[in-house]
Amino acid sequence: MNDEFYRIRRLPPYVFAEVNAMKAAARAAGEDIVDLGMGNPDGAPAPHVIEKLVEVARNPNAHGYSASSGIPGLKKAQAAYYARRFEVELDPAKEVVVTLGSKEGLANLAQAITAPGDVVLAPNPSYPIHTFGFIIAGAAIRSIPAAPGPDFFTRLEHAVSYTVPKPSVLVIGYPSNPTAYVADLKFYEQVVAFAKEHKLWVLSDLAYAEIYFGDTPTPSILQVPGAKDVAIEFTSMSKTYSMAGWRIGFAVGNRQLIAALTRVKSYLDYGAFTPIQAAATAALNGPQDIIAANRKLYKGRRDCLVESFGRAGWDIPAPEASMFAWAPIPPALRHLGSMEYAKQLLTHANVAVAPGAGFGEEGEGFVRIALVENEHRIRQAARNVKRYLQSMGVNTPARTAG
Repeated sequence: MNDEFYRIRRLPPYVFAEVNAMKAAARAAGEDIVDLGMGNPDGAPAPHVIEKLVEVARNPNAHGYSASSGIPGLKKAQAAYYARRFEVELDPAKEVVVTLGSKEGLANLAQAITAPGDVVLAPNPSYPIHTFGFIIAGAAIRSIPAAPGPDFFTRLEHAVSYTVPKPSVLVIGYPSNPTAYVADLKFYEQVVAFAKEHKLWVLSDLAYAEIYFGDTPTPSILQVPGAKDVAIEFTSMSKTYSMAGWRIGFAVGNRQLIAALTRVKSYLDYGAFTPIQAAATAALNGPQDIIAANRKLYKGRRDCLVESFGRAGWDIPAPEASMFAWAPIPPALRHLGSMEYAKQLLTHANVAVAPGAGFGEEGEGFVRIALVENEHRIRQAARNVKRYLQSMGVNTPARTAG
């Protein structure tokens, strides 16, 4: 009997596991760890959302199986969100499916549309499900740049021209996790045109649609005329509405892809608990104050991180969007690599970050910092990091009087 299952053999050791185990051990020993590693929002949903959850949960008829593709009211609410936010019209019945978070949706769509040996184009570095969802399904991954700059389409053209078999799927995601890159509508227009020319399906991950820090709102690929011919887009309630543990997301767009995902899901799940879906409907249809409040919260934390860590001797570029900072390892310590650097920060500074290598080989030399602690804790982390850097011989800027 072979004890190495095919799909498990295709998965490398989980890069974050060692750091997570060290973090758990440190906390068990009483250490105060400032956890900037996992993108786990620390806020709560709006009160009216929780009230709706409780109200529906009290209904004795609400505790049976729900609808795998989502209750009709929730799908209509998501279509209404796209109409008011992006001016994109969606048919709730045929162009919207509710997922158990965007991660489940991406993984199950990979199962639905991928055959062993298929080639998928995915950014590197990237959120792990963008690649491993397809690897589990049997596909081969060809990496493309994560940054939506001039090199993106040069590399994309090269990948399509010189890959056998020809790629069938292109995965993108802006604002990006982990890099916080952003894309504009012109970029999406080029992506749609390229996909149509080369017969590619496009999977767009828009989980951080509402966490942007400039004056221009994040666009959707579906704003491009004709995008629904080739594209499907994933969004999530997790960060926008502080509902990460509720596991509610959406896939919208191309009807053929929506139908494929809906069919696979019908075999695998009965949908989220009905009171959760009702509460998510209330979040989408009700007051939207939490969106601006969360955007302001993350911007304040971003500014605090960049300023305080900069004074500590670690220069971190200010992300334009998302709840993450993509931080290059200080030059004097780059030889450690992202895994060892993350382990040393945890051991010597009591600060947890995510090693960049966990997001692909192009992530080496970086760590991802999640903006999930308050500003007081971020400043505490900066003080700890400063002491660590000084102990390693890294010069830190002199503090000016003021």
